Amino acid sequence: MGLFSWFGRSKSSGAAPLDRAATKSDVEHLMSWAKARYGVEAYVEPQTMATETTLVLIAHDGEWTRRRVDGPAAAGWVAEKLEIPIYDAAIVGLPQRYRDYNATAKDRRRL
Repeated sequence: MGLFSWFGRSKSSGAAPLDRAATKSDVEHLMSWAKARYGVEAYVEPQTMATETTLVLIAHDGEWTRRRVDGPAAAGWVAEKLEIPIYDAAIVGLPQRYRDYNATAKDRRRL
């Protein structure tokens, strides 16, 4: 056993394994969540060493959800099916309403 084997590195690529792959239930959640809200936009977050590609859906009021998807093409497919705009979060970032919603959510939890 190697010194760094406890990191869980893949023998073939030498890269650490991701936490889990996207599932059908991830996509189903995104679809149902978006259909229950209006003004929804999609933001694709790139794969990292820790997680697969994720899709963040943000409603008009900043409410949001995030789930794994099977890459940027799958994210595009979800946005196309929902007929919503899609953006690359690594380029444009997440909108201010997302940050505002998170800030007010913290305040609501303190009550």
